[in-house]
Amino acid sequence: MAELPASVRVALWVTHAWSGGTTLTHALQQALPDVDHTEGLLEQVRLWHDLGESALLVALPGPGDLAGLPRCGPVATDAALEAGEALFVPALGGVLVPEHSTFGSAGAEGHRIDWMAHDADPVAPHRLEALDHSDVERQLRRRMLVAINELDEIGGRPWADELARDLVDERLGTDWALPPTLPDKARKVIGLAATLSLAASLGQESSRALSSALSATHEHHRSTALRSLHRDAERALADAANAACAAFAGWVPTR
Repeated sequence: MAELPASVRVALWVTHAWSGGTTLTHALQQALPDVDHTEGLLEQVRLWHDLGESALLVALPGPGDLAGLPRCGPVATDAALEAGEALFVPALGGVLVPEHSTFGSAGAEGHRIDWMAHDADPVAPHRLEALDHSDVERQLRRRMLVAINELDEIGGRPWADELARDLVDERLGTDWALPPTLPDKARKVIGLAATLSLAASLGQESSRALSSALSATHEHHRSTALRSLHRDAERALADAANAACAAFAGWVPTR
């Protein structure tokens, strides 16, 4: 079962640690329990904090959608797009992009993440301070209803079988391994966005599996609707995580 993107988990846990909630080492252990080895993460986030950063933030870019990613060079942009995720700091400017890989022998493989640091422009504080969980949830639910109507009009089920839907339902109400002091509202919106992202991903996989049974036009419209829902959910997930980080850092009151 897919979990929250590594960058989302790291942003929340590291900012929680920077606010005094736990140690940095413990935060990274809690954020990445499924990762056996990391390189380039601890040293860089420790340096950023020593230089005055109080929040580590996340971007979840996708094809044709760089929303949330700070302006950076083409190498960093391409790497973030390929990974689908990145960490960044707003005041100094700078991004960390993960590269996932495996190591070890067949049947005993480990999960490794190498984090590569890149220069990036700072991000204006007002863009982050304006994020609000209620607004993020309202916009996401509106987009969800639009997607449901689109899929109903297109016809056919967005999931190939009940098993796929059960996997989505399984995630509802889960804690997603989030920091214990995360406010309930933030937890709810992050969970909703993550669940919708997973649902849309499963729907896209189902569409590919059923493509031979559908007309080309039918399959194209259905895939387009699901891709759009997935991007909306990913943007909402990043915004909800960053709003929580802004609250952890004390930039805004807990809402």
